[in-house]
Amino acid sequence: MELKGNKVFSWEGVTEFVAVAEAGSFTAAADRLGISTAQVSRQIGALESRLAVKLFYRTTRKVSITETGQIYYNHCRQVLDGLAEAERAVTDLHQTPKGRLNLTAPVTYGENRIAPLINDFAVRYPDLEVNLTLTNQRLDLVAERFDLAIRLGDLEDSTMMAKRLASRAHHVCASPGYLSERGMPHTLSELDQHNCLQGTLDFWRFHERGKPRHIRVTGSVRCNSGWSLVDAALKGIGIIQLPDYYVQDRIEAAELVPVLERFRAPDDGIWAIYPHNRHLSPKVRLLLDHLSKGLSS
Repeated sequence: MELKGNKVFSWEGVTEFVAVAEAGSFTAAADRLGISTAQVSRQIGALESRLAVKLFYRTTRKVSITETGQIYYNHCRQVLDGLAEAERAVTDLHQTPKGRLNLTAPVTYGENRIAPLINDFAVRYPDLEVNLTLTNQRLDLVAERFDLAIRLGDLEDSTMMAKRLASRAHHVCASPGYLSERGMPHTLSELDQHNCLQGTLDFWRFHERGKPRHIRVTGSVRCNSGWSLVDAALKGIGIIQLPDYYVQDRIEAAELVPVLERFRAPDDGIWAIYPHNRHLSPKVRLLLDHLSKGLSS
């Protein structure tokens, strides 16, 4: 019981009520709970008296829930589900991660950032069997039984739960040699005078005067591999725009020089998504924490 103000709230009879509402009879509810039908009937009667409402219509052949009972059931079901979830969460704290762990991530980001962290996780928990699928296709997590997926940028699937793990920035950069020969661009309009090496998109993303801008670019090289574009930029062929995990090391080594940084678009999100209303097992919860710490460091 819980005492609140001058009113006492009791859970007595709630479990029996939910069982009857779902089973459709007192006898079936009693069988489900492992108690007598008479005990179920007494608890329901006491609950109705306490609430001063009728929860069921009873005849010799049938038990049906009242409109008031349906409303009460909807709330009670949510509360009982929450209590069950809380019990599982507490129990899981004392369990060692084991079994199979299925996840998917984009190819390049997965190879460079996710896979090393997953390998560290596998070393820490040797009882786990880890299955990491690297693909740029959007797989069906439920149908293909994935525990979670890594997604980059804007999320499209609102039926999934999401946890933001980190961020990524897009940099426009070129080699010192290219900039020495062609000059440093200072405005977005100056990109028309430069060889802009393209990936899968015809435009680059920027932010100007508080608003997003997409600038259509052209160049002598187009490739769907970010590493190939980095190689072309290092050889002085042109300017590139790529996420930080492609170019950050090169920028720090002064092999590439960032340009137009004041127009850089806001950072994208790096997300972990998983099916809605799925109970997070210890292995998934620990992996989310591990990825979040690893990617943000």
